[in-house]
Amino acid sequence: MADSTRPKAIRPRVDRKARFQIPPQPFAKQPAAERRCNWNEVVLGFDAEHAVLEAQRCIQCPAAPCITACPLHNDIPGALWLAEQGDFLGAASKFRETSTMPDVCGRICPQERLCEGACVVNKSPHKKPVAIGKLEFFVADTQRRALGGFPVPSIPPETGKRVAVVGAGPAGITVAEMLRSRGHAVTVFEAWPRIGGILLYGIPNFKLDKAVVWQKLAQLEQMGVQFEGNVRVGETLTVDGLLEQGYDAVFLGHGAPVGASPHLPGEDLAGVSQATDFLVRGNLPPEHLPPQQQDGPRLGQRVVVVGGGDTSMDCVRTAVRLGAQEVTLCYRRTEAEMPGRGEERNHAREEGVRFEYLVAPRRILGDDAGRVCGIELVRMELGEPDASGRRRPVEVPGSEFTLAADTVVLAVGYWADPLIPETTAGLEAGRDARLAVDVGTGATSRPGVFAGGDSVRGADLVVTAVADAKRAARAIHEYLTGEVWEANELED
Repeated sequence: MADSTRPKAIRPRVDRKARFQIPPQPFAKQPAAERRCNWNEVVLGFDAEHAVLEAQRCIQCPAAPCITACPLHNDIPGALWLAEQGDFLGAASKFRETSTMPDVCGRICPQERLCEGACVVNKSPHKKPVAIGKLEFFVADTQRRALGGFPVPSIPPETGKRVAVVGAGPAGITVAEMLRSRGHAVTVFEAWPRIGGILLYGIPNFKLDKAVVWQKLAQLEQMGVQFEGNVRVGETLTVDGLLEQGYDAVFLGHGAPVGASPHLPGEDLAGVSQATDFLVRGNLPPEHLPPQQQDGPRLGQRVVVVGGGDTSMDCVRTAVRLGAQEVTLCYRRTEAEMPGRGEERNHAREEGVRFEYLVAPRRILGDDAGRVCGIELVRMELGEPDASGRRRPVEVPGSEFTLAADTVVLAVGYWADPLIPETTAGLEAGRDARLAVDVGTGATSRPGVFAGGDSVRGADLVVTAVADAKRAARAIHEYLTGEVWEANELED
């Protein structure tokens, strides 16, 4: 566990009672009627005046539970103290001491379950935490605008060591950035045609402006990181092949890209899609996609999405922007049990998405031409808690009903890709293809091979992938040089 005690120099005396009385500050976002018709970011964020006032809501509590709740252990009070002084560049640099991508995490982290969920200001008369995430991306964006991009560190002399990174998502590019900053040569291999991993192919533009991703990649290229797209390791190149090419270490950050299936009758009908295929066809231009996915989704007027996480919200909101007239989300529990962000559900409702709770799919119905025409569902009720701690849904006998649908999207989770463990001798993995690692270092059962993020955890958060990658990068550096990479005092 990180030590959340901050240096006394940035722990000022403040009038906490007065700060408790400061109301939450407004931030801008696109009106629902407008954003239904475009792909621009919905949340536009604070202006400078309101950012200062919102930062002043932080009571600078000595315990700082927000630091402990953040997987990266960002010095949130320290950053917000700088922000309330109007030192937005300093605040951004404070976040960057422990995070490689505050610009991204501030936008898409589930702050209500992490830093903001732990915020003591939740107990204020206003019952709302400090808007840490929106302040984080505000100061990070302010810094990028001032610098014309991400800050580019100076690179020390070359060490002569070469590292291969598999996967260009949050874990992979974090390892690449950190190891390159120590003078190691780094090449990132990505299965998709363009570099960016889930940041490009998994998160729609209305949540994360692709310009942020392009600028991040430009930073890495300026640092000297090399990228190779259209390389699926395990298929066109193996881990052993990378080691034979002279790479001194390999980091596996290939994620959890395999869409889970509920194994419903009718899944093979035309008009039924897995979430990732639907999202990439709907959100990206053809030139960013493999040839077999460049034709775009064939979308009907009535779209049903099955699932309850953030990916399902991405799917329903994409369907709205593609012009569907009726978009329905079906989830087998209640909203209280949904794993995704509440803000995303609110945005979906504002955009006209209909929610069907306590329903589970039985089969997908097709017409004589082999195309989907509906989905049969059954009502559920909640029973005893299951292994996740949530109450288990139980079918209500005789409650079957049908929803008409021209398109059905299955967004029921993701699995790790079994290809790499299947093609790498001695690489230990579970039955679900998640790689076995030392939790403190990311070291796998193969010497010189490390892993982190969704390839180890299964589908999880960007911030946890970054945290895993930071630990692995330090361990790889020690493996390559024998030198200990000391962690920031706030980190594990």
